[in-house]
Amino acid sequence: MSIAPKHSYNRRQVITRTAALAAAPALVSPWALAQDKYPNRPITLIAPWPTGGSSDAVMRAFAESAGRALGGTVIVENKPGAGGTLGAAAMVNAKPDGYLLTQLPLGIYRLPHMQKTSFDPVKDITHIVCLTGYTFGLAARPDAPFKTLKEMVAYAKANPGKVNYGHTGTGTTPHLAIEEFSAKAGIQLQDIPYKGSAEILQAILGGHIPLMSGTAEFAPHVKAGKLVLLATLGSKRNKAFPDVPTVKESGWDTVSESPFGIGGPKNMDPELVKVIHDAFKKTLEDQRVLDALDKFYMPTIYMDTADYTAYAARTYAAEKATIDRLRAAGKI
Repeated sequence: MSIAPKHSYNRRQVITRTAALAAAPALVSPWALAQDKYPNRPITLIAPWPTGGSSDAVMRAFAESAGRALGGTVIVENKPGAGGTLGAAAMVNAKPDGYLLTQLPLGIYRLPHMQKTSFDPVKDITHIVCLTGYTFGLAARPDAPFKTLKEMVAYAKANPGKVNYGHTGTGTTPHLAIEEFSAKAGIQLQDIPYKGSAEILQAILGGHIPLMSGTAEFAPHVKAGKLVLLATLGSKRNKAFPDVPTVKESGWDTVSESPFGIGGPKNMDPELVKVIHDAFKKTLEDQRVLDALDKFYMPTIYMDTADYTAYAARTYAAEKATIDRLRAAGKI
């Protein structure tokens, strides 16, 4: 009497099972198989600005904190120039292994609509996490004939084309935000471009212009009473200036926060993206990072990978519409 085996397979089942086992590793990404080794060398984080500025200081705080969260080292490499887009350009040919990352300033979505660039800000970049943004505001001299945003609008309507304002360069956010606001308010302001914050502050403090649009470099002068902050351009009031309204709550739907975060090359493994995302998200719980943000009046603006990716596509399209409109009006 023969006893049947407990398990029996025909030849086709054996072949199928063997093929399935052989194919199994292909279902797991190469990075996932070695994820316990990341990072096994320093990670480079590009800050596309000069050393010593507010953006550089904040990126260094993020890098130090993220390095601790990852159990490795994140080194900041400054690549100033080209309107803050050199970090994005460096992603085009970089390996998607998580060892080269960059800050993603708002300008990367705008510049391709103004001149030829080597990168597509949507297709060539993995948007990992958004962290913060800049505080923008409209400040006036104390002797200007207006003390509030509504008074400025009324004065500009009564004196069309006679109110000058300085900004930090044609096509920058401080320029485009005020042009958008002016169009919605139905006023004509004469814009005067300057090369940067130091130059525009010198101009307004010296009495050469009555009004400026810029980043929070105006803050110490507002606190000292040398300038009057008419409005900020965020979605909510800045906690450093709780009594100053936003442009939006003053009646004109213009919001400009210039969110920025961290990105890498295209085609990054989703599991690797999650590891990096989680580490940088954790930095927003680090008091040293929060102190750095407060020092430079930067709000927390968190977006996860999916939301940040959607924001990038939406902003790229919106920037094109703005540039096209201003170009048609001869503003740029």
